[in-house]
Amino acid sequence: MRAAAFAEPGGPDVLKLMELPAPQAGPGQVRVRVRAAGVQPFDTAIRSGWLPQYLEEIPYPRIPGNEFAGVVDQVGADVTGIAPGTEVLGFTALFSYAEYVVVPAANVTAKPAGVPWEVAGGLTAGVQTAELAIDGMGLAGGETLLVHAAAGSVGTAAVQIARRRGATVIGTARAANHDYLRELGAIPVEYGEGLADRVRALAPGGVHAALDGAGGHALEVSIELVKERERIVTLVEHAKAAGLGVRVVQGERSAERLARYAALYAAGDFTWTVRRAYRLEEAADAHREVETGHGRGKVVLTI
Repeated sequence: MRAAAFAEPGGPDVLKLMELPAPQAGPGQVRVRVRAAGVQPFDTAIRSGWLPQYLEEIPYPRIPGNEFAGVVDQVGADVTGIAPGTEVLGFTALFSYAEYVVVPAANVTAKPAGVPWEVAGGLTAGVQTAELAIDGMGLAGGETLLVHAAAGSVGTAAVQIARRRGATVIGTARAANHDYLRELGAIPVEYGEGLADRVRALAPGGVHAALDGAGGHALEVSIELVKERERIVTLVEHAKAAGLGVRVVQGERSAERLARYAALYAAGDFTWTVRRAYRLEEAADAHREVETGHGRGKVVLTI
């Protein structure tokens, strides 16, 4: 099979199109012919040489990618309810930047017909991260949530999830993305000096919780504005979180959660923006774009 993989850690240029053995589905697993795979900061960290503690050492060449959509083409023993030919979207830790990926059957859910491949391939990380973060901070109706990097994929999901729960959302973004945030239901505010004062003016009742997708000054502002630090979740400042008393995202991704948001998208009740779709052989360019830290919505690979 073709895969975008790397033989040693490094910058985006280490990602190369390679011919590698195709995986085979074992007991309890399905193999998916991938049509689209999401690209996210988790993947760029993997490419740079980082591995999360829950993963054993992975031999090189390594294939990044932890979200995908495609068509089931192999079903292992003990798998019921999923047949070859089923269109699915799902998640894993690695290996999605490839023509084939093997995952536990519990990691996939049927793709609604109204969800395009590019949307399906990049949906899971944003919606699962956002909902786990919002659940962890205990956001309630009537409260105000501050979302940094609100126009990104996780931010896009977080704004909508919080609004569906009856919260007011203030979202930081560049001025070019302010109309987009208004369409999602957020009150936009621009980054930069004086951010804390601008947010205070928009939230006379105070800010109850914050989701930090930007780090640095954004996290500092969150700490200044939110009284209970355990109600601040950072997506980027993992090394600083414990020392500052703020949270990181915790909890398990689930096919049930993914299915809910895919159904909402298909019904027209959830917005999901694909910023750009790259071909598999352009994976290095996709990583360069993600590493800029700017842009609206999701970057995906099509395969």
